[in-house]
Amino acid sequence: MAVFVLIVVLLALSVVGYYMGRSRSVAVVDGQPSRLHSLPSYHGLYVALWCGLPAFVIVVAWLIFEPVIAQSMLMNNLPPKAETMGDDQLSLLVTDIKNLAQGNIVSGEVDPALQAAADSYAGVRDIGRIAMIVVGLAIAILGLVFGRKLIHGDLRARNQVERVLNIVMIIASTIAILTTIGIVLSLLFEALRFFARVPLTEFLFGLEWSPQTALRAEQVGSTGAFGAIPLFAGTLLITVIAMAVAAPIGLFSAIYMSEYAGPKVRSFAKPMLEILAGVPTVVYGFFAALTVAPFFRNAGESIGLSVSSESALAAGAVMGIMIIPFVSSLSDDVMNAVPQTLRDGAYALGATKSETIKQVIFPAALPGIVGGLLLAISRAIGETMIVVMAAGLAANLTANPLQAVTTVTVQIVTLLVGDQEFDSAKTLAAFALGLVLFIVTLSLNVVALNVVRKYREKYD
Repeated sequence: MAVFVLIVVLLALSVVGYYMGRSRSVAVVDGQPSRLHSLPSYHGLYVALWCGLPAFVIVVAWLIFEPVIAQSMLMNNLPPKAETMGDDQLSLLVTDIKNLAQGNIVSGEVDPALQAAADSYAGVRDIGRIAMIVVGLAIAILGLVFGRKLIHGDLRARNQVERVLNIVMIIASTIAILTTIGIVLSLLFEALRFFARVPLTEFLFGLEWSPQTALRAEQVGSTGAFGAIPLFAGTLLITVIAMAVAAPIGLFSAIYMSEYAGPKVRSFAKPMLEILAGVPTVVYGFFAALTVAPFFRNAGESIGLSVSSESALAAGAVMGIMIIPFVSSLSDDVMNAVPQTLRDGAYALGATKSETIKQVIFPAALPGIVGGLLLAISRAIGETMIVVMAAGLAANLTANPLQAVTTVTVQIVTLLVGDQEFDSAKTLAAFALGLVLFIVTLSLNVVALNVVRKYREKYD
């Protein structure tokens, strides 16, 4: 709470600095902003950056290093009994001290030594928090005063502000890139640990998925089957069903709203269609499990078909409804972005509206449409909740949409639920599945880029 209040105060001081810098820049040129090198707003941003940016950097650094310092001081002031403890017992003791300092429940009895260590730790954290607030506010105020004094008529405030913003954007981009690299490496390293225990060929081409591992060497059924083909087949089946629903409905609705609907209809239909994107996936899961799946089962029984209570058809159909806005909204925006001159040229040559759409507008908008479809496919591949509630957890190798199947994402969640240790093939299999999912998504993006590049050269 103290950190949140401090950030709010720093933001308020930055706003004050903005208005002070703006008014100061006008005052130094006797109320004639035309004599300034930069606009008054840039001078305001200049002072705001001097006020807020150093303080925020200090606060972030403090939040990163202060717990480490407090942990080090705690380890140096542990009770005497800690000297004879093993690593696991020592870790539990440190956790108990932290919980006691925060007023939480501890694992054992609280003796005077434990209470003293907790009080000392809480005191260190309180002092660190107060020092952070004082230092942060002091730096913000000093930056406000210093930045205001630097304001003069020849100050190149715009150049300074843009240079700082450029550095901030470079840092943000670097963080994003490093985060991506970290995610890929974490998946890769854990997947390599899995493939050291399960052969890659068995994982990629095995036809049975039963990730069971023994807790004891003599336990019955101690071997598991890690053939992921049933998971890949289930994911592909549900994705195909979802796209069979979403692609035609989304594209046709986009064509109607872009080329046929009037302004009043479009202003009503487009927001109503996009509401589907805001519905939580768990709601779609309830709808699939309680309404769509029973409907398909009863309809199948009426014509003599055996439809599972948890079928790929129900999950795929509801998932397709969920991703309609991804296809429709993006395709509509792309087709609206096609220049009106292309339409007018087609009409001048005698083309009808339908011929103009098929031969001019749709090909010109194809890169964006392909991007929307691939985004929808990625959304379908990564969906979990609907599959859990409507398609089940059974890893069946089948192409029959009336039977129960499961997907890669559902199995990842299943493998990592509960108190798991990452030292068995069962838990490490989740990282192997995640790596495969990442490679598939990356391949889809590469294909999309190639398609976009090809048709941009033709129609731009």
